[in-house]
Amino acid sequence: MDEKKSIAIGSDHAGFEYKEMLKSFLAGSDVKDFGTYSAESADYPDFAHPVSSAVENGEFTFGILVCGSANGVAITANKHQGIRAAICWTEELAELARKHNNANVLCIPARFISEELARAITEKFLSTDFEGGRHATRVGKISC
Repeated sequence: MDEKKSIAIGSDHAGFEYKEMLKSFLAGSDVKDFGTYSAESADYPDFAHPVSSAVENGEFTFGILVCGSANGVAITANKHQGIRAAICWTEELAELARKHNNANVLCIPARFISEELARAITEKFLSTDFEGGRHATRVGKISC
């Protein structure tokens, strides 16, 4: 990564190996690992909530959550008012999530994409800026 980013990262057991790989990929960035710390069975909300809270309160710019399908972590993360979590399985989805939705938490489905693609998606997500404009109006209507 060229630019320093502050990133909160977490996973359940299904995403553990990808989380560890992404931590190495993000070397040089400010990354905090919120767990899990092994491949032993773990409950995704136990890691999705702390990552989301850290982004929501401004401690970190972005969050990355990894689980088998990415659905559980995305559902959990999006319970937080300041979070816009997006499940991304292509680079194009990661780019659009940032450009159009100002997504601040990337959710990766480890059981459905390669490690190489996970790195490319992460790179795209972290390097894409929000376009604002008409999209800002729409994003402003998300919060309840």
